[in-house]
Amino acid sequence: MVDFPVIDTHVHLIDIDRISYPWINELPSLNKSFGLEDFDEACGPVDVESIVFVQAGADNAQFIQEIEWVTSLAEEDSRVAGAVAWAPLSKGESVRSDLEQLAQFPLVRGIRQVIESESDLEFCIQPDFIRGVQTLALFDKSFDICINHLQLNNTIKMVEQCPEVRFVLDHIAKPDIKRQLLDPWQDELKTLASLPNVTCKISGMATEADHENWTRDDLVPYIDHVIECFGFDRVMYGGDWPVSTLATDYPRWTETLHWVVSGASHTEQQQLFRDNAVRIYRL
Repeated sequence: MVDFPVIDTHVHLIDIDRISYPWINELPSLNKSFGLEDFDEACGPVDVESIVFVQAGADNAQFIQEIEWVTSLAEEDSRVAGAVAWAPLSKGESVRSDLEQLAQFPLVRGIRQVIESESDLEFCIQPDFIRGVQTLALFDKSFDICINHLQLNNTIKMVEQCPEVRFVLDHIAKPDIKRQLLDPWQDELKTLASLPNVTCKISGMATEADHENWTRDDLVPYIDHVIECFGFDRVMYGGDWPVSTLATDYPRWTETLHWVVSGASHTEQQQLFRDNAVRIYRL
């Protein structure tokens, strides 16, 4: 197990009494509230120093309400060190008014509008979406990229058009780990990593594997390739809790990642599990 405090860059907190989350209606095990006390219990022996809250799929109309709630949590618990909020970037340049609202919350370090849920593989390269993403540079906000591996090729085209924006790739682009597919994900990931304004979260991997039968060996070629492409200075640890509970418990995922990188130096492990998060999300 990791022998120093970690920073988890991908935590979803959920309050179903306060906010509507349409997506969890089809997932009974997630259709409840998940607060900081629940997170503490889930972490077990893992010492989590700080977390970055990532928008949790709230009803789009409630995106300000969601960040207001998380800000109130941060005021009570300093471990909530940053947040990635939702914003309607597909509105193009007119998203500026929404970003101005979010700029009132210092906790917000980045923005995410989920690309994965869009059926059009070209969604992320539509002109309005590109203009919306480009607008983030004016507010000094990064963009969390949530895609699956089929959308990776067009994501590269998106990033190439937004050189002034900092990007964070969530869940290593969700390759098909369950079927142990590597191509063309591995080549496209290498191309994306060649762009200097992109970093990558090593997160959400167990949920892309066989939920009931995955082993840590199933994840090795994917984690190794991510680190080969991005290096230890551009990767971050993410727990993806509580979505990760569909396939694993929190200590198992943390221990698995630590086991895979056990041959790295202590400095490199600290970069992955803590230090890069401080720099990239400016915690």
